[in-house]
Amino acid sequence: MKKVVLVTGASSGIGREIVSLLASDYEVIIHYNNNYDKAKALKEQLDNLYNTDTLMVKCDLSKEEEIDNMLSTVYNKYDNIDVLINNAAYTLDTTFEDKIKDNFMHILDVNLVAPFLLSKKIGLKMKKNKSGIIINISSTNGIDTYYPESLDYDASKAGLISLSHNLASYLAPYVRVNTICPGWIDTEMNSLLDEEFIKKEEEKILLGRFGNPKEVANLVKFLISDEASYINDSVIRVDGGKKC
Repeated sequence: MKKVVLVTGASSGIGREIVSLLASDYEVIIHYNNNYDKAKALKEQLDNLYNTDTLMVKCDLSKEEEIDNMLSTVYNKYDNIDVLINNAAYTLDTTFEDKIKDNFMHILDVNLVAPFLLSKKIGLKMKKNKSGIIINISSTNGIDTYYPESLDYDASKAGLISLSHNLASYLAPYVRVNTICPGWIDTEMNSLLDEEFIKKEEEKILLGRFGNPKEVANLVKFLISDEASYINDSVIRVDGGKKC
């Protein structure tokens, strides 16, 4: 029987690549909020490729009641969620002077509080079943790549790393929890960046380029596999190397 994997923010970017890569070996669940058309197209693609009926679920991760409804939908189809991948993220880059509390709190709700809620609601079941894996997609922004325009996003990603360490401790020894910290990845979120800015950022990277979503997805696939059974409570950068 295939293991069940819930991927948040799965309709585009890194999440889409994760779902696409895992779909041949796992029962994947496509979470989305606003991108129904992209989620539907992904579901149809996977269903045609693997002759399956991929579950897609809509949820505003900033609202706990919607998280509960999403999980009810999932558990109506599957007995368990074997792997949770907290990938969904929201950012709103503005000048420091234009930052306001409501936007800051919304970013925290999506990027940090939602992973906490999902990890608690799903992780406690995993612990009871003595089996499970949680992967949190943070960012190098939460470690040492700071931008004042993204200080709310950066803070949420730093918090996610801290959350991961505590989850790994509490859910041990039955649930493995690891954190992936991508650097610059060529996704829709970064598609509108100024070319001059991109060039300057690439000059800071040892490999001299932005990564692509599949390079992150490949690491996810490894970390949830049996081959990574002794990797736990780790924070792994996927950033091409940072120049000193």
